[in-house]
Amino acid sequence: MKALSRKRRHPLAAVALLVMGLMLTGGLYAVVTTVNEAKADTTTYSSEQVNQGEKLFVANCATCHGLGASGSDNGPSLVGVGAAAVDFQVGTGRMPMQMQGPQAEQKPVQFTDSQTSQLAAYVASLGAGPAIPDARYLDGKGDATLGGELFRVNCAMCHNAAAAGGALTRGKFAPALAGVSNQHIYEAMVTGPQNMPVFNDANIPPQNKRDIITFLNTIESQGSPGGAQLGSLGPVSEGLFMWIAGIGIIIVFTIWLTSRTS
Repeated sequence: MKALSRKRRHPLAAVALLVMGLMLTGGLYAVVTTVNEAKADTTTYSSEQVNQGEKLFVANCATCHGLGASGSDNGPSLVGVGAAAVDFQVGTGRMPMQMQGPQAEQKPVQFTDSQTSQLAAYVASLGAGPAIPDARYLDGKGDATLGGELFRVNCAMCHNAAAAGGALTRGKFAPALAGVSNQHIYEAMVTGPQNMPVFNDANIPPQNKRDIITFLNTIESQGSPGGAQLGSLGPVSEGLFMWIAGIGIIIVFTIWLTSRTS
């Protein structure tokens, strides 16, 4: 007992306890992260898809992202970005980029669905990352009310409360979300393209992502019941419109009155 007591008072005992605590915390974090990632759809690809995807990658993407997708001065490494990132970037036409700029802009898609899947298979084989989302989270049948609350808290500061998009700094922007497929919305949340933060399953669980998608579907289907949208930019655009229209009406009325008196 005395020997054990002396060991407890050893000057390195505190350091040993700290190291053990850090290792335990790190282990628990790794387990939680693995569980969260496991909630995503664990899409599996055949070796043929991976091989075809590698050929497509070398021919179309390696110039910027480097052989083996290890990255270069012109493009980041894609190891660990997952199939979802590839499906979003390539499936929306943002990749391959036509030119360097503040951010990749959406343009006509350059690959077929099959080729996009092959590219996703190759990148997914390089390291674990977000997978293609499960179809049950993309049906648009979640809670639109809760989705609206989550959207306003997490997304509206960039995308606007009506999901009409908005300007950011240094020539960047948050795009409007009308017309974006449910799958691409989900993939954007889990991969964080451009300046968007990553909302992993620990931040927003898959069911809540489904709720946000349902909210976006709802406001898009409703249109603008209050009249002209005016860009859905809120009181600034509405006030500017009323100011210009009001001044215009006053000028026209003034000209009409002067012409009558003369």
